[in-house]
Amino acid sequence: MEQKEQNKGIVGVVADIIKVDKEYEIAIEIALGGSIQNIVTEDEETAKKMIEFLKKNHFGRATFLPLTSIAKPQAFKISDALKEKGVIGLANTLVQTEVKYENVAKTMLGRILVIDHIDNAVKIAKKYNYSIRMVTLEGEMLVPGGAISGGAFKNNSNLLGRRRELGELKQKLSAAKEKLNIAMVDIENIKTERNHVRKAIEEKKAELQELFLKQNTARMNVVSAEERKGKPNKDLAHCRKNSRRLSKKRLRYIPIRKKREMT
Repeated sequence: MEQKEQNKGIVGVVADIIKVDKEYEIAIEIALGGSIQNIVTEDEETAKKMIEFLKKNHFGRATFLPLTSIAKPQAFKISDALKEKGVIGLANTLVQTEVKYENVAKTMLGRILVIDHIDNAVKIAKKYNYSIRMVTLEGEMLVPGGAISGGAFKNNSNLLGRRRELGELKQKLSAAKEKLNIAMVDIENIKTERNHVRKAIEEKKAELQELFLKQNTARMNVVSAEERKGKPNKDLAHCRKNSRRLSKKRLRYIPIRKKREMT
């Protein structure tokens, strides 16, 4: 797979070209077995080239599925079994893939029945003389000849499940990024609105300060006007006081002048 960039004829492993709903993941994983890591190539030439690459570098073995050599996969011949109780369908009908790779799915899964429960699978196996390969939703495998395999399924080996989870995580990440972008836009809008509010507050403060100055000026003008209004009264009172004082002095001097005149 490291040679995929240099060799465009390498499509990918089987697990990369099929998708399956969560409820069928275990059954399809068991049905594929080790074939899930078979390498799909565009043609036989690419497969031959990669086999030589493995030999030359002592990198082990691999199984290749050239698209040009699996053009006519074998069909499931016991069609009556599809009508039996508990049969969900042929395994290849429960996966999704591009039209280009449908023959790969049929080759790998087209003759395997997916059954809802092992009890129904055992009944079908007996009825058809143990001639059908079947897998249950919980991962039990029944093969022609009568052998049954099963037990605990390790989720950490579920390539299809990990692939699905990776896709779901990518979708969640994309949705989270979109929400983050929306939130950032909202934050910027709030900041802009906040700045407008702050500016309006500062303008109102300036207006209020100006009104305070005008009010103080008006008060001072009123006090000054009242002082100016009261000054004539004070002057009048002062004049009257002076007039009375002068009148008293005048009365004191009148007799003296008259006595002198008599003398």
